[in-house]
This record gives sequence, C-alpha cells and structure tokens, in this order.
Amino acid sequence: MVKVYSDKDADLKVLQGKTLAVLGFGSQGHAHALNLKESGCTVIIGLYEGSKSIAVAREQGFEVVTTAEAVRRADIIMVAIPDTKQAAVYASDIAPNLTKGKSLLFSHGFSIHFKTVLPPKNVDIIMVAPKGPGHIVRRQFLEGKGVPSLIAIYQNPSKQAKKVALAWAKGIGGTRAGVIETTFKEETETDLFGEQTVLCGGACALVQAGFEVLVEAGYSPEMAYFECLHELKLIVDLMNESGIAGMRFSISETAKWGDVSVGPKIIDASVKKRMKIALKNVQSGKFARDWVAEYKGGYKRYNALLKKGEQHPIEKTGARLRSLMPWMKKRAIKGAQAAY
Repeated sequence: MVKVYSDKDADLKVLQGKTLAVLGFGSQGHAHALNLKESGCTVIIGLYEGSKSIAVAREQGFEVVTTAEAVRRADIIMVAIPDTKQAAVYASDIAPNLTKGKSLLFSHGFSIHFKTVLPPKNVDIIMVAPKGPGHIVRRQFLEGKGVPSLIAIYQNPSKQAKKVALAWAKGIGGTRAGVIETTFKEETETDLFGEQTVLCGGACALVQAGFEVLVEAGYSPEMAYFECLHELKLIVDLMNESGIAGMRFSISETAKWGDVSVGPKIIDASVKKRMKIALKNVQSGKFARDWVAEYKGGYKRYNALLKKGEQHPIEKTGARLRSLMPWMKKRAIKGAQAAY
C-alpha cells in the first residue's frame, strides 16, 4: 500500500523566506494562492497585461505583476495556466527568467509528461495536484479541512523537491486529508483516461443516451431527466461515501437486481475494449497531439462539439426543472473558461 502523508510529514518552514508565484488566477490558481497566503506564505500573482483576473486578484489582496516579473522574483513558481497555453507562455515569459535553483510546480502533468514544456535540468519540477476543483480546495480549507492531493517529483537537482511539494500541499490544506506520491506519467495518463471514459465523457454520453432512449420511446422529457440525470447525483454521493457495495446496500432490492444483472450488459466487453483504445491514445501521446493541434487550429471542432452539447434537449428540460428546486444552488457557467 502507498504511504499517505499527513500534516506531521510536512513542514511549512520549508517555504519561509521564499517568494511563491502563482501564474494564473483561475480555478486552481486562486485556491492555491489564497490558501498559501492564509498559511503564512509570501505569494505574488503573475498575469499577462490586460488579464481580466488582475482586478480579481488585487481585490483579494495580492500583488499582481507580469508573468515574466513573477518568474524573476519567485523561488517557487506554480504554472496554473491552461494546458494548451503553457508552452507559449513558457517560451515567452518563463524560460527566459528561470534560473538555477528555482522550482516549477504544476497541478497537472500534461505539459511536462508530453514534453510541450522542456525545462532546464537545473530547476526542480514538482507536482501538487488536489483531487478536486479549485472552489472545493478553497471551501474545504476555510472549513478547516482539506482535499486529498497527489505529489510527484520529475526533477530534483536541489534534493529538496519532495519537502517543497509536501510543504506546498500542507499550505493548501492537502495534508489535512492525506497526500499520496505518484509520478507525472501516472497522474497525467490516469487523469486523462478518467475524464474521457468515465467522469466526463462516459458519464455525459451515458446520461444523454438514456434520456434519448426514454424520450424516443414516448416518455416525457421531465421523467427522462429525473431518471437519467437528476437522481445520478444521489447514487454517486452514496458511492462516494461508502463505495459501490455501500451504495447497493442503500438502494432497493429491485434496483440492486437491475444494477447487477443489466448494468454489465450495457457497459460490456465492447465498451471496455474502446476504453483500452482510449487509454492507448493517451499513453502514446495521440490525444495530447490532437488536443494541441485543435488549440492551434482555433478550437473549431471543440467549439462545435460544445455548442452541439448545449443544444441537446436535456439542457432545456433540465433548466426548467432546476428552476423548480429552490434548494439547489444555481450556477451560470456558460462560456466560462479557465482564467489566466
């Protein structure tokens, strides 16, 4: 079993006397910066001129400088910039100011693992990856809790990289919940696979397909929405709290029988076979190359697919039904992008 690091294994003194720079002030960037500042660390924010996040960061009490200036001044630099933009920012602002002894820190291994960023050998390359979105990292920290996190070391010329990673994880609250050490390769490939086949791609496609089957069979969109999307959260919450077996303990005998007898016929060997192909595309770098090409081409197919998804009938039905649920927190997220 892997070792789980906790508060006692990390020392915030490792970060004392150092300047920490967070490049970007989006989901992860703002959470790391705020949590570290409130843990007693010296944090500055690096943003490009004209960034909409400048005013937001200043309102939170941060000194905001250009990306290049932040790299020059900082000892440890977190690259909290969207994966597709990291290579260009690295070439223009980070590399020219990255001197021996500094540390680059990432919350996802994409750019390092797929070599869209090629750092010099004389800097530490570290990952601290909370297993949750930034707003949850922030909320849990404010509640005196934390989000389980991963750390990884890609380069360690200083021989202090792991201590820095653990200290950073402690500063954002990760060691309150538990920290596990992994590698850039393992984190990147499993993260992409999970997003594509289960958490986002798989779940969204399954929900939409179930909705379509019921509506095409003559059932009301409202009933289809409740059965294929609304109640999904209740089931996932049960699995999250006590595992799949625990979820099954909490549902009816009829639901359990449908689960174990029909589920494997839907998600069958052919689905698993296609999952393996998706994993191979991640491992070989094909997905990364395609994604970088999509970005360089102006996101044409990406935007078209997103627009198609927004126009799916389940969205209109869901918006109307959610308006009938005053207890549910509503979030306007259309058009939202990772901030930098």
